[in-house]
Amino acid sequence: MKPSSGRPAAPAPLVIESSLVEGLPAEGALLLRMSGSLDDQDVRTWSDELRGHLAQADRAGLRPVLDMAHVQLGGAAVLRTLSETTRARAGRPDLIIVRARPGVREAVHLARLDGVRLYATLDEALRELARAASGVEEPPAWRSQMADPLRPSYEDLYKEVRALRARVRTAPVIGMAQGVLMVRYGLPDSGSAFRVLRDTSQRFNVPLRVLVSAVVVARPPAGEVWFPGRRPLPVPQLRILARGGRDPRCRRQMIDTVLHEALAIGRAPGGYVQVVDPAVHTLTLEAHHGCAEPFLDHLVRGRGEGTADAAARMRGHQVSVPDAATGTVLSDDCRRALLTTGTAAVHSVPVLSAAGTCTGVITLHWPGAGHRPTAAQTEAFTLLASDASAWLSWYHRSVLLDALEHLHRVLTRAEP
Repeated sequence: MKPSSGRPAAPAPLVIESSLVEGLPAEGALLLRMSGSLDDQDVRTWSDELRGHLAQADRAGLRPVLDMAHVQLGGAAVLRTLSETTRARAGRPDLIIVRARPGVREAVHLARLDGVRLYATLDEALRELARAASGVEEPPAWRSQMADPLRPSYEDLYKEVRALRARVRTAPVIGMAQGVLMVRYGLPDSGSAFRVLRDTSQRFNVPLRVLVSAVVVARPPAGEVWFPGRRPLPVPQLRILARGGRDPRCRRQMIDTVLHEALAIGRAPGGYVQVVDPAVHTLTLEAHHGCAEPFLDHLVRGRGEGTADAAARMRGHQVSVPDAATGTVLSDDCRRALLTTGTAAVHSVPVLSAAGTCTGVITLHWPGAGHRPTAAQTEAFTLLASDASAWLSWYHRSVLLDALEHLHRVLTRAEP
């Protein structure tokens, strides 16, 4: 057996994605989502990129909000950059930081950076900014556990652990996609492959984990065009698009819509949507509402067995568990996770493709035992799942293939 080189994997490069968030009485917020790691070698590049985003927010009259949920602190690089950036913003709105990891939060707190304000969540930051703009005194109920940044809440820790587990599950697929691109296009290193994957993900607003799975499972291109003869597909006529204001090309928005339609149909306080990852054939959590963090953590680290979701996927029809304490489809671990987080009844709806393959599952939770959907609700769930399946099929055959075609064109032109 060959000895291991012992070299640690290269850290993921830092990425900044920006999006507009409404929610303030007199202004919006420019949300800057950061992911990856930062070290002293690339701090200048990142600093320039951050300043560019902040200048964009200032020109548009928007509050800059930095989401650091997925940032690894690399030495003092982040602190120096934030310190320099905030000093240069004299007379402008404070830089808001939300969802920072405990280590980052502690470092920022101890550095006592002027012009930086920490909040546990984006919702809390928006509430505080709205309160400040209206001049209303802050009610005690709004006080955050971030008042002592050195003592993160259990919810913060659960979220961090859940995010780490999700990244651990995604990392091998990213590695496979990088390897595919390196071999197929003769790229010099994995970093080059990651950059083109990241840029394509941002350009088409396709989640990176979705894009890399498609790269791994799609048949290899045989010419200059990856999918020759492909024609644009019209957006299917969907009930969930009838109300307008929903962009079928935005995956997150559409899956959130499916979830909230299901919650409304079932009059359920909580639920989540999972979609099958074709590269690893497992259900991946994509959206959730009203679910306790300990249960979501259980869901992410689970092996896809012993849940109503797994039963619905395997059987191809809706599965109802009116009493989690006695439901035979549940494993002991799942039963314990549900009951200890206040869920007593569960209902799962499979999203089936035209060929009858399960491509996702919608699951709802209720706190009271004995809850079972009515016949009318069951029929409404079936129609919603049909809509979700039609949209997901269109998305994969249009938006996702557009992204793959673009990636192929970029790398083909880059070949020597």
